[in-house]
Amino acid sequence: MRVPITDVRRIQLSTFVSSFDRFAMPPILLSIAHGLHLPLAQVVGSASVYYLVYGLMQPLWGMLSNRIGLATIIKWGTFLGSLATFSAAWTNSLLTLTLVRALAGAFFSATIPAALIYVGSTGNAKRRHRDITDLMSGTALGTALSTLVAGTLSAVWGWRWAFVATALIGIIASTFIYHLAELPKISFRAPFISPLVRVLTNRSLLRLLFLGAIDGAAILGIFTFIPTSLESRGSNTAVAAAVTAIYGFAVLVGSRIVGRYTARITRAQFILIGGVMGAAASFILAYSHHLVSAFLACVLLGFCWASMHTSLQSWSTEVAPNERSIAVSFFAASLFAGSAVASAISGGEAQRHEFNGIFLRGALLLLVVATLGNTMRKRWESENE
Repeated sequence: MRVPITDVRRIQLSTFVSSFDRFAMPPILLSIAHGLHLPLAQVVGSASVYYLVYGLMQPLWGMLSNRIGLATIIKWGTFLGSLATFSAAWTNSLLTLTLVRALAGAFFSATIPAALIYVGSTGNAKRRHRDITDLMSGTALGTALSTLVAGTLSAVWGWRWAFVATALIGIIASTFIYHLAELPKISFRAPFISPLVRVLTNRSLLRLLFLGAIDGAAILGIFTFIPTSLESRGSNTAVAAAVTAIYGFAVLVGSRIVGRYTARITRAQFILIGGVMGAAASFILAYSHHLVSAFLACVLLGFCWASMHTSLQSWSTEVAPNERSIAVSFFAASLFAGSAVASAISGGEAQRHEFNGIFLRGALLLLVVATLGNTMRKRWESENE
């Protein structure tokens, strides 16, 4: 069964809003630190809590989604997450900011895996990679516009307006997402434990989760600090955000290119190509501090996400087809857990404006994902022919 085009647009909009909220914080980290008179490392820690909650809640939503209803999860996750983000605009302490952002992360974490499961459950294996690549265009656009809008609003009116804009966009989008058609549900009496055990004993999935954690630590760990590194070197917040926003547009263009060549290039090759491009981007960021270099790096990093990460994400819908919802949610959890750990570890270096080490670590991690991912994907394909 194919997803009707109107529902595809609704699902894309939900991933857009979730991504818009998730990437609103990196370009305003320094502004929040100055506004609340806090060390940058503490604000980075607050963002890390958001990423961690966003990741750890995914398996729970994955196990509940088919019981509550995929469409229901997407609708209410978007709406309640937007309300929580609106609350963040009025916080005056690190504790309240961390709590309401964690709450937003908990709600928005429901939308991405539910959207992937929705598409994965309604498309055939040959089209699934392309469908998921198309779905990620909403994520890419949300990333680009969020970075640009949040950074510009922060520079002109202050960081609180970035959260206000994010919340309003989410609330308005919820009225359109509300009409998303529901898929058949399963009973709450259906077993929870046995599918979970099958997932956690699936060696192929466990290896993929390991790759997902490194993937998140590398790509998202790098992206979190690009705008802050540019600001620390004298760039205006709006300028730094505009340069970083190129990443999202590159993901959008790259997703279209990847979707067009999925029949000619193997998933293993996409993983290798994307990882090498991401590593090149990280080396550029580590050794060149010009805006033009950052622009080029963001383009390469965007293509890395479209090629490598999307291939890994598509793989998560295939590796355990009978427990797809749990497998996809665990992959998302590993991705954002890796991102949270990387951000937390790098907070002190960011506070001291020592960004070279952060980007070099990202480069090495991306090379690990590229080589291991390429080898593991080939082996998995040969074992499942």
